[in-house]
Amino acid sequence: MVDAHETFVIIGGGLAGAKAAETLRAEGFTGRVILIGDERDHPYERPPLSKGYLTGDEERAGLLVHEPAWYARAEIELHLGQPAVHIDRHTRSVRLGDGAVLRYDKLLLATGAEPRRLDIPGTDLAGVHHLRRLAHADQLRGMLTRLGRENGHLVIAGAGWIGLEVAAAARTYGAEVTVIERDPSPLHRVIGPELGALFADLHRENGVRLVFGATLEEIVGSEGQVLAVRTADGEEYPAHGVLAAIGAAPRTALADAAGLDLDAATGGIAVDAALRTSDPAVHAAGDAAAVQHPVLDTRLRVEHWANALHSGPAAARAMLGQDVSYDRIPYFFSDQYDVGLEYSGWAPPGTYDQVVCRGDVGKREFIAFWLRENRVLAGLNVNVWDVAGPIQDLVRSGRAVDPHRLADPATPLTDLPFA
Repeated sequence: MVDAHETFVIIGGGLAGAKAAETLRAEGFTGRVILIGDERDHPYERPPLSKGYLTGDEERAGLLVHEPAWYARAEIELHLGQPAVHIDRHTRSVRLGDGAVLRYDKLLLATGAEPRRLDIPGTDLAGVHHLRRLAHADQLRGMLTRLGRENGHLVIAGAGWIGLEVAAAARTYGAEVTVIERDPSPLHRVIGPELGALFADLHRENGVRLVFGATLEEIVGSEGQVLAVRTADGEEYPAHGVLAAIGAAPRTALADAAGLDLDAATGGIAVDAALRTSDPAVHAAGDAAAVQHPVLDTRLRVEHWANALHSGPAAARAMLGQDVSYDRIPYFFSDQYDVGLEYSGWAPPGTYDQVVCRGDVGKREFIAFWLRENRVLAGLNVNVWDVAGPIQDLVRSGRAVDPHRLADPATPLTDLPFA
């Protein structure tokens, strides 16, 4: 039975918010739990939107974090399709779009992120898409079906994970695909130039046209429909649909208006290792949170599934007064054609001094490690499985290893000698 002596409110109906609500009940919290989501769908997982759901291999029901009936059984009060529009920290209350006011004792901001928009002429044409929500994926899937049937052209702005995954999905429909990226290689800001060529080759082998060092300047149309795109260098590429996959921005407007501290470097809501904001009654988790990482000794904002999965529960425990130090090593996965991969760690360009590979890069069965002063900052396993744990242990240790032994497949990762 719910004991209404305390009310915990969660703003954000995604994975982080839903797992936080689940954790509150699992940890024995008997107060009111209110979950607010601005989408009408029950909380769902987003990775399939650019993978199995987009290709038609996964059903809509399989995306849900919990079956809808679970929320009633767990006595979670849902406000779906209803955005939170204002936080009053003095009265500890949240106002919804319909005017309802909800009081809280503790508040969790799991507001997520939103796709960045192209700021060029033509974005109002039919056939210009973004991908963040189920509704977006449904629209995109319909377009890909049509393009495949009509041998149409999809232009994707951005060669990051979303752009490349959608390119792979589009090719399964038979659509012609052109990816336009301002950086010199795909995933340049994640894995650097050393391995970017591998993903470029993978997509070219599957019929994708890649254009690097170019910026979209205009989407050209006629009678409200997309016909082509034009880049800043004057080149024009045919297009019957366009996907803007140029990254995501944290949704921090509520936090900012409430006077909570934001992190200038990442743009996220600044939180400590216990996921507390500058107001001790307010926590933040998931894509919107910029966490002071206790192991990596930097502030990180991570947009991937694993972070939402784990940071929501961590925030819930912190809200209950438990001693929490959120020190998960960043992790994400991707599937493209016959390549599956996992990335663990944090090694943006400029932070490492060498890349070491073990395995067969040519066959796309290998592990790549990013090192600084022989310390493993991150690892990428490509079509090699059951190694994410040992890779994360190497990152967490912060200790130097022998690069030659690291590159030797005969040396188990768990047996690597430290320098």
